[in-house]
Amino acid sequence: MVTVRALAVDFGGTLARPGPSPDGATVSQALKDLENTSVPEGFAAAFEDAAREVRQEDRASDIQSPFAEQLARAARACAAVIPDPQAATEAVFTAVPDAFVDARSAETLRRLHASGLVCVLSCNTQRPESVRRRTLRAAGIEDCFDALVLSSVLGFRKPHPRFYDTVVERAGCPAEEIVFVGDTPAKDAIGPYEHGMRAVLIASGPRPEGLPAPVGVIGHFTELPAYLESLDD
Repeated sequence: MVTVRALAVDFGGTLARPGPSPDGATVSQALKDLENTSVPEGFAAAFEDAAREVRQEDRASDIQSPFAEQLARAARACAAVIPDPQAATEAVFTAVPDAFVDARSAETLRRLHASGLVCVLSCNTQRPESVRRRTLRAAGIEDCFDALVLSSVLGFRKPHPRFYDTVVERAGCPAEEIVFVGDTPAKDAIGPYEHGMRAVLIASGPRPEGLPAPVGVIGHFTELPAYLESLDD
């Protein structure tokens, strides 16, 4: 009999439709009304360049630089003045919509959490924890999560081992008693599986090549309860 005590749940593409990334024009507009902040005409283009550089560097080593680093690089490039990076980050991600939570997935999550499973939100994101919590609260699922593991807070992105170590720590049980569910093979299935967790990939179409045999595949998050029940057969 398989013992499952916890779920590690990805966000965008799993529970929600991913939201947009902030572009230079949106960031520039969001910062213009902040006190003591000055963004010149060239800030939008400078931000686009800085964001591209930071993303490339982060992906090369599976780290997650603070969004404020993108703002700081853009500011240096065009002599902008951003005295409060935290307030600036909040302003940007208030202006840029977060992911839209799927109602059916939210209801499924509520049932799974009510059944006694520990649930850990486990996702790569630029957004601060306050913004992601606001999105979860609006969808009525903030209280379904016993812990949040966000790359924006942790400083490491999936599939970095430190990310999975933190998931296991926050779940409060052995890795083999955790089921990691998400929509990206390398980050949400292969990575967790190699780290000792069980994994379920959300995917449409045929089973992706190279996926370890023990990794489950479902078409939608709403199919997860039935999959978990099948583990006991």
